[in-house]
Amino acid sequence: MAVKPKSRTILEPLGESAVDCSNSSIKSVALATLPDGQTLIYIATVSGVLLLYSLRISESDPLEIAFIRRLSLPGAGTSNSSSLNYIQPLVHIDKVIVLADGFLYLLDSRLLEPAKRISLFKGVTAFSRKFRSIKSGPHTNGGSQTNYVYSNGSSIDSSNLFAIGIGKKLVLAELILSGSLVILKEIQGVLDGIITTLLWVDNSIFVGTKVGYYLYNCINGQCGLIFSLPDSSGMPRLKLLVKESNVLLMVDNVGIIVDIEGQPVGGSLVFKETPDSFREIGSYVVATRNSAVELYHKKIGCCVQRFVVGNGGGGPCLLADEENESGNLVAVATSLKLICYGKVSEEAQIKDMLRKKSFKEAMSLVKELENEGEMTKEMLSFVHAQVGFLLLFDLHFKEAVDHFLLSENMQPSELFPFIMRDPNRWTLLVPRNRYWGLHPPPTLLENVIDDGLTAIQRAVFLKKAGVESAVDAEFLLNPPSRADLLESAIKNMIRYLLACRVRDLAVSVREGVDTLLMYLYRALNCVEDMERLASSENSCVVEELEALLTDSGHLRTLAFLYAGKGMSAKALSTWRILARDYSSSSNHKDQYVETDLQDPSRKITFSPETAAIEASKILEESSDQELVLQHHGWIADINQGIAVQILISEKRIGLLSPDEVIAAIDPKKVEILQRYLQWLIEDQDSDDSRFHTAYAVLLAKSALETIDVSLSTQGSVAERPEKEMKVSEHGGGSSIFESSVRERLQIFLESSDLYDAEDVLEMIEESDLWLEKAILYRRLGQETLVLNILALKLENYEAAEQYCAEIGRPDAYMQLLEIYLNPKDGREPMFKAAVRLLHNHGEMLDPLQVLERLSPDMPLHLASDTILRMLRARHHHHRQGKIVHNMSHALVIDASLGRMEERCRNVQINDESTCSSCHARLGTKLFAMYPDDSIVCYKCYRRQGESTSVSGRDFKKDSLVKPGWLVTRL
Repeated sequence: MAVKPKSRTILEPLGESAVDCSNSSIKSVALATLPDGQTLIYIATVSGVLLLYSLRISESDPLEIAFIRRLSLPGAGTSNSSSLNYIQPLVHIDKVIVLADGFLYLLDSRLLEPAKRISLFKGVTAFSRKFRSIKSGPHTNGGSQTNYVYSNGSSIDSSNLFAIGIGKKLVLAELILSGSLVILKEIQGVLDGIITTLLWVDNSIFVGTKVGYYLYNCINGQCGLIFSLPDSSGMPRLKLLVKESNVLLMVDNVGIIVDIEGQPVGGSLVFKETPDSFREIGSYVVATRNSAVELYHKKIGCCVQRFVVGNGGGGPCLLADEENESGNLVAVATSLKLICYGKVSEEAQIKDMLRKKSFKEAMSLVKELENEGEMTKEMLSFVHAQVGFLLLFDLHFKEAVDHFLLSENMQPSELFPFIMRDPNRWTLLVPRNRYWGLHPPPTLLENVIDDGLTAIQRAVFLKKAGVESAVDAEFLLNPPSRADLLESAIKNMIRYLLACRVRDLAVSVREGVDTLLMYLYRALNCVEDMERLASSENSCVVEELEALLTDSGHLRTLAFLYAGKGMSAKALSTWRILARDYSSSSNHKDQYVETDLQDPSRKITFSPETAAIEASKILEESSDQELVLQHHGWIADINQGIAVQILISEKRIGLLSPDEVIAAIDPKKVEILQRYLQWLIEDQDSDDSRFHTAYAVLLAKSALETIDVSLSTQGSVAERPEKEMKVSEHGGGSSIFESSVRERLQIFLESSDLYDAEDVLEMIEESDLWLEKAILYRRLGQETLVLNILALKLENYEAAEQYCAEIGRPDAYMQLLEIYLNPKDGREPMFKAAVRLLHNHGEMLDPLQVLERLSPDMPLHLASDTILRMLRARHHHHRQGKIVHNMSHALVIDASLGRMEERCRNVQINDESTCSSCHARLGTKLFAMYPDDSIVCYKCYRRQGESTSVSGRDFKKDSLVKPGWLVTRL
């Protein structure tokens, strides 16, 4: 919805001159702007006198309206009918045509020669030259040069065409070079009433009579009634609205706007009274009544300016315009004076409204000019910026920033002085652009608010005294607090700077935007926003923020900034300080909670572990070994898992020196050292026996500690709190490993061949880690000790038998059997295990040796079946070996027989024998025979090769097998 404009100055007087009409009232006024810039003003009186004035607008010379001459028309003003009542300048031919007492007169534009009456027409009641609309082509005061063809078939210059009304008859005529009018077409019988006004636009002729308004189409010759006039209405009047290519049809004090097709467009203009005269200038219609001049906006229909021209001498007050879309002049004439008014530039109008703080009206005008294409993007950006600064100093910060965001050419650096005190790093970047000088110089937001509050207090005092001020009425009724205004200002500045971050800015300006954005966040204590900005890609200048953030305690933000700018050492030192502060502030709790001042309901949780996590992000990517090892210790004190991840990170380019890393790890942090060695061995495929041995020793040591802890806690498990039971395998904090230490030790001892088994064995030799010792003894080749541990200590008979299978010798089984039958340390014989061994692997044992070693105490029913089965299996294996031996011998004989048969093959060649390949007679030629009995000459044999026959069979890939006697029998 358009804003109803307040009264503003659109027309301003340019010059004034007295008019000597000899006590005769004026009848018509016309303007003609010549190519040299001079403007001629014609005033016609009822007595038939034509007055000529000249106006020249120059930037150097003062404007002056000069009287040139007076000319009386012959015979004009002698009858009782209306006298000289219409003037039409024809600039393109330097002529003027006037209507007086029903006759048309042709004069030169400067009235130097006597008037020439055009005798062809008499009783003329109205006439109009042809106008070209903007939609159909260029429009000038003198008309277009486009040619048209009418009924006589000749080409006619449209600028010389006229529509003439004679009573009820409409005549179309052409003005020729001799100064005469030639009739082109006459239209009769289509109009009701006397023609009183005409307007010819393109191919449409608007006709006004007392009955109503008609539209005649020059192309198809049709004439239709647009609408009828009531009997009580005044005379019809027409006006071409050049700017929109529309026509204004007057009905008393109502102006109806239609297009050149006669269709209504937009709304109607309602004047306060029936105007004496009305003209167009830009987007406005100018109307006069009783020496009062009013300007109406054509689209919204509101009166935007009104002024009085003074004493008009009792006669009418008439207007004249330039009749083109770029016209900026309006002449106002009375019987006593002539005043020329010029259109105030849009820039001056906007400036005047802004000076009066009519921001809505100013922006409404700006929007209108933008829609009409009369305002450039640069000017639009300029105005938005100017309005934004005015609103800023009026303490309307949200609206100000809205306008700043609409200003495409405004630089973010223009707002820097409102945030940071001059001089500063960016002082020279601030453009010294005062715009129209309507607002004070930039200063800090605190000063702007203080000055604004002072102005509000002054306005409140003046209001009580009955004096109006330009301060916003809302502020007068409810004065804002300084804190609220400052918060609003900062929030909206933040909004503007955030929007500027996505623009393509110079590096220095981008640095200023991000740095000052951090300033503003800190002013509102927007911790989350500060950290988001600092941790993302930004152009903040750390040197400008370092002291500020340190003093305000925003060390997390500072740490993020350090990290983002590659200042890793400072960032890590800051995280270390934060971890220490969190630990002390939380009173030995896991977390430290802080309240956001902007949103008290939102809690920001910090802990030493969060500091360690952020520090680890830097260290995981750092290849600075000294830096990594320097900060690894305090992180390990907080979280060993994070510490390990730092050492084994895949994000790092290059590997840290394992020796220096191992030396730097706190010996008390056994799990970290274990995990690092595990990573070296398993992930980095390290074959350094030192690392393998160290890893195995550490695992063994941890396994021993685990056993000790388990034994010491077995007696008091029921009395211990549940929380204390959740300890690691070696008694301190949660483990970083998912599997138990003994499981890892056993797996590693089985999988690795590079550790020193004796060193590990020395560590656990006196312990109860029997399975681990068995693995180590096996690695050292101590078979007897391995079998003793598996069979006696672990009683894992299956593992013992499997170990014997690995050894692969029968004596290993016999040794295991002897262990079962004669266990030491006072243990009873293990008859069931011995029977199991005999049952599973009896074929590997010598029955005689088994019988010799069987104990007399062994129950016969346990051994008889097993020994019998063992003997049968022994006999079976013996017989089966003989069968295999005889079968192998038979195959050898069969192969020898086949070889002999092949050597005994022969072929008989006669005179009719031919080569199977080239079909040539063999005769006495050399030939070859393939295994499939095909015969070829030696030449074909050389070509085909010795392995491929004529049939294409390759005997190397597809051998020919002839069954021997053994295969045939089977």
